[in-house]
Amino acid sequence: MRNACSIFIISIAAISCLDAARAETSLSGTGSAFAAAIYTRWAQEAKPSLGVQVNYQATGSGVGQKQAAAGTVDFGASDVAMEAKRIEEADLLQFPTVVGGLDVIVNIPGVGPNALKLDGPVIADIYLGAITRWNDPRIVALNHGLALPDLLIIPIHHSNASGTTFALSRYLSKVSEAWKTRMGVALTLEWPSGVGVHGSAGTAGEVPRTLGSIGYAENSYVTTNHLAPAKLLNRAGKYVAPSEESFAAAAANADWAAADNFAVDLTNMPGEKSWPLVTATFVLAPKAPAKAERTAALLKFFDWAFAHGDKAAKALQYVPLPHAVKDQIRAAWRQKAAFRSARD
Repeated sequence: MRNACSIFIISIAAISCLDAARAETSLSGTGSAFAAAIYTRWAQEAKPSLGVQVNYQATGSGVGQKQAAAGTVDFGASDVAMEAKRIEEADLLQFPTVVGGLDVIVNIPGVGPNALKLDGPVIADIYLGAITRWNDPRIVALNHGLALPDLLIIPIHHSNASGTTFALSRYLSKVSEAWKTRMGVALTLEWPSGVGVHGSAGTAGEVPRTLGSIGYAENSYVTTNHLAPAKLLNRAGKYVAPSEESFAAAAANADWAAADNFAVDLTNMPGEKSWPLVTATFVLAPKAPAKAERTAALLKFFDWAFAHGDKAAKALQYVPLPHAVKDQIRAAWRQKAAFRSARD
């Protein structure tokens, strides 16, 4: 007979099958730069009580999906939900961990944080090359009373396979027909102009160095580096600033239970306070029997994070998942992560 830990359904109760002698389990994860700050913080805070070391590398959502599917890491992380067919083929479990916002940041002389107002079509046309200077009449019309210089706009974009790029392109495809037709939605795009950098960290470094630039980055990089985000016009016709409140307002409108594998789209959500550039970030974990103990340790770590990690998430400008959603995820662990029986 197989022992009690060889065939089981991953659940918080089943995690107790882990032997105390394996308390120093070391887990590897890679992917989303958006999620790097919170996974690193949770790893530091959880280790003393769990004895689980989580080593995470921010390589981009595309790499996270690829390596999770290949089974070369204990978990992949992606700001883009993986397609259901690929999840099934790779035998993975997908669930969200936190929600956060993406900021549009600028480097314009005399323009501080949240002083500039932009809308989706203008952002799209800047990146498409149709708007090239900061005193363009369309930008001026959105910013009555703000002095905008006759300065060349330098668009900064992500050169890697980026979930942040995916979220931006998904949003712009909803509000700009020109963007939808020419660029579409993808992790990587054929940018018509501008400067490519690696992820939000690259953007946070390049925009302050480049006069006249515009870029997009995960909110924690913006606040940590004291950069200048713009206000955006949301679906309700209100200009809002990026904040925990505006990110949470967008997330509150999501139908998490109805989304297959929790694959919610949080861009351009309704609500007067909603920030239009919001995304969830996802974990992709293997269900294969050979990975049973390591996946159990991984879920033990994320269960700890759901129970004890909200304070850290808020401190890093993320929005914790609602308690009801956390319970739905735990139920999915029990329901969907059944290990195969001996006949498999």
